[in-house]
Amino acid sequence: MSKKRVLIVGGTGYLGQHLLQSFADADSQLDLAFTHHSAPLLYAIPHVLSFPLDLRTCHGLDAISHAFAQPDVVINCAALSVPRVCEMDPEAAMSINVPTGLVKWLSSFGKSSLLIHLSTDQVYEGTKSFYKEEDETVPVNVYGKSKVEAEQYISAHCQNYAILRSSIIYGPQTISPVPKSLPIQWMDSVLAKGEPMDFFHDEFRCPVFVKDLVAAVQILTNQWITETKQVQLLLNVGGPDRVSRVQMAEAVAHARGYSTSLIKQVSASSVDRGVKSPCDISMDITKLVQTTGISPTCFAEGVRLTLEAEAKAKSSVKP
Repeated sequence: MSKKRVLIVGGTGYLGQHLLQSFADADSQLDLAFTHHSAPLLYAIPHVLSFPLDLRTCHGLDAISHAFAQPDVVINCAALSVPRVCEMDPEAAMSINVPTGLVKWLSSFGKSSLLIHLSTDQVYEGTKSFYKEEDETVPVNVYGKSKVEAEQYISAHCQNYAILRSSIIYGPQTISPVPKSLPIQWMDSVLAKGEPMDFFHDEFRCPVFVKDLVAAVQILTNQWITETKQVQLLLNVGGPDRVSRVQMAEAVAHARGYSTSLIKQVSASSVDRGVKSPCDISMDITKLVQTTGISPTCFAEGVRLTLEAEAKAKSSVKP
């Protein structure tokens, strides 16, 4: 029996690298490939093909068709995901975040593939707690609007899809370190200086531990490969805890033994970030748990695991 093919679009990003590593470690029965926009990974995973891809022009998809053929599963992690950057360049946000070319390319094969697409909690307006998947999407910024448009396009043009509305993703650094700041590591670094730091007390999220998100994607992939039943899923993917930035910082302080007096509470409305940010986009994850069977990691435990992994990585680096 021929191997099933999995393509990770945006494989050099934070989630993409965690997915690649986990798939490579877990299953030799899959042919893996990934795309990159700027530069390939600094480390190599054996037998994994990499392809340059520009989502704005879709230049690179033909090369994937020829060298890798039709993937059975495509996991789209690629996005312009910094809200302020999206606000400054709405055209780029829409052309990158709404995967029209990718969907058309998949449709061109005739035989159906599964598209697992990463969306965001920022599709919600942020005026209540614990949004459900069926709640109305009223995004307050360009990033959220681009992701709503992507969801609508995928649900209208894909036979088989799983749209995952992710909250803040946190966890250990990737093997090939990503340039963007990671939330737990950043909080640890600023609190370690022993100087007071401002954190928002009135913006709420359900941060998701990266390994839980990876597990959900792997479960959906395996179900599709095993059963090939029609899949049209929309899932909130968050952790079990609704927390503010203050509460996130407090969890880091408790784990590392820092004084919580360093954490100064300020309102999100007191800072101009150049983009409107929703106040409370915490999510109800009942459907995620029912569909995948995973038990998402509580935030305090996720922080502990993240900091342990960072300490282990540092100790393994020889001077």
